[in-house]
Amino acid sequence: MKTRAIILLAIFLSAFALLPERIITGIVTDGANTPIAGVNVTIQGSGAGTVTDQTGRFSIRVPNLTRALVFKKTGYAPLRMPVTSGSFLKVVIIPRIDTMQPQQIADQELNAVELSRTAKSLAFNQVRTAPSAFRGTAIHLPSPTESYKPINENGFLLVSQQPVTTFSVDVDRAAYSNVRRFLNNGQMPPEDAVRIEEMINYFDYNYPQPSGEHPVAITSETTDSPWNPGLKLVHIGLQAKTISTENLPASNLVFLIDVSGSMSDPNKLPLLKQAFKLLVDQLRAEDKTSIVAYAGSAGMVLAPTSGKEKKTIKEALDKLEAGGSTAGGEGIELAYDLAKKHFLPKGNNRVILATDGDFNVGISSESELQKLIEDKRKAGIFLSVMGFGMGNYKDSQVETLADKGNGNYAYIDNIQEARKEFVQEFGGTLFTIAKDVKIQIEFNPALVQAYRLIGYENRALRNDEFDDDKKDAGEMGSGHMVTAIYEIVPKGVQSSYIQSSGALKYQQGNGATTGSSDEMMTVKVRYKKPDSEQSLLFELPVKAMPVAFEKCSENLRFASAVAEFGLLLRGSEYKGKATYADVIQRARGAFGKDEEGYRSEFMQLVKAAQSLDGSQGTVRK
Repeated sequence: MKTRAIILLAIFLSAFALLPERIITGIVTDGANTPIAGVNVTIQGSGAGTVTDQTGRFSIRVPNLTRALVFKKTGYAPLRMPVTSGSFLKVVIIPRIDTMQPQQIADQELNAVELSRTAKSLAFNQVRTAPSAFRGTAIHLPSPTESYKPINENGFLLVSQQPVTTFSVDVDRAAYSNVRRFLNNGQMPPEDAVRIEEMINYFDYNYPQPSGEHPVAITSETTDSPWNPGLKLVHIGLQAKTISTENLPASNLVFLIDVSGSMSDPNKLPLLKQAFKLLVDQLRAEDKTSIVAYAGSAGMVLAPTSGKEKKTIKEALDKLEAGGSTAGGEGIELAYDLAKKHFLPKGNNRVILATDGDFNVGISSESELQKLIEDKRKAGIFLSVMGFGMGNYKDSQVETLADKGNGNYAYIDNIQEARKEFVQEFGGTLFTIAKDVKIQIEFNPALVQAYRLIGYENRALRNDEFDDDKKDAGEMGSGHMVTAIYEIVPKGVQSSYIQSSGALKYQQGNGATTGSSDEMMTVKVRYKKPDSEQSLLFELPVKAMPVAFEKCSENLRFASAVAEFGLLLRGSEYKGKATYADVIQRARGAFGKDEEGYRSEFMQLVKAAQSLDGSQGTVRK
């Protein structure tokens, strides 16, 4: 019997040894995208492993059945990374709380109770040595003071009661890179951090360039909803005219940089310096740049300097050091004063604020800051905001500031994202070609029973504000694209998402319409030229001509996959039959050229969320 057991065991081990293997390569970095050497990389449940080299890179041979790799280094929180079908991993690990200096802990704004709870939790996790200790998310610092505006998800509206819907465009993409930061750190994002419209708009689409008198063009497509059988999706794309860099107006830029104590982390001020150097490389001789830094007080670090003096500007950036409290309001006032003093009547006058959003000294109330920024916007000085860091990141505040300042808002989580904002999309990031862009849609009650706009909850406008030129709205820069997706319930289709409120006594109930009977909806766009306060209007009727999903453009197919991913991350009540597997399948079939690899990266994020979410109902921290 003993001999038989030995033979069986030998056969089993031989079979295991013959399992097909593959090689996985990757790079391990910290939050500022700095490579980390000496990280132990092992196969979960096995002693086999390797160590990262001086460039943070590794290569490891793994059986095809491997479920996860484990990354460990003294002073850093261990990380369990699920193994997917991909062959390259980008891994981010962060310092353990017990290796941080007291000032760093204070900068995380953890109070004594929170710190005690964190230490106990960390100690408990570190005592456990079995593989189950790494089940779920990675051990990491909590984010007790990150703040996000609550999102009350758009529901279905009956056309018989509200046939018109209005919203402001949104070209911000900060939510996507912030969601990426969470997933790369092994954690599902908070629901309110997931703004679906910003995730969709993160990607480029192949929309036609404007060819007429307006600087913006509209396209539309209609198809079946992949996750809600019986319903339809209407995909609306706006494309702003692309202007070559040499034809862009001269710039008067003021870099307003937060150097307070909360910015000392590697993924804050150090990453910020790298990012702004990329922007400096894009400046021309006719562009001028100033630098204002603020902490306990604000001061001018660099007087207006020509873009050809790149070495001088970069040296000024290198001298910045973090320390002190955050006089954000004082810094903004000084930056605006500098921009006003060197104002270019026909140029691009803009303050670029880089911060974690932690304004706690000076003009600190959101209403005061908003009023200041709105006044300066009316004077022709716009504000763009670049968010950095985690832990005490104030998404809710920096988003509002950029919205009120006629600027865009981006979250920079690594140097690749900085390159996307400041190099690849330089014109769109800094040069506005249409401001206060609003969209209004009227649905035909003869064909549409109900509708729902996916995302844009914080961009909703009253219908009467569409024609009000005093009402602020979003901006579109050179080459910018805006995508909006409506989910509609066709006339006569039963849906659990809508409930009849009963017949109305004084309203017509026959669905009569004075428009064309084959028009499902009309899209109206209103915008202003950058130097004008009078809006212009144009519109596009949308015919009721749905196309089979597989025959739709890559634009629609990929954008709908991103929307579906957002519904899953938010745990939306409207996600229907959405699954991560379906998102992956649909996205894979709509990659297009993907020259920069953003869509491939999207696939990896979906797979990471799929692993973290398990039953698609994980509890968010």
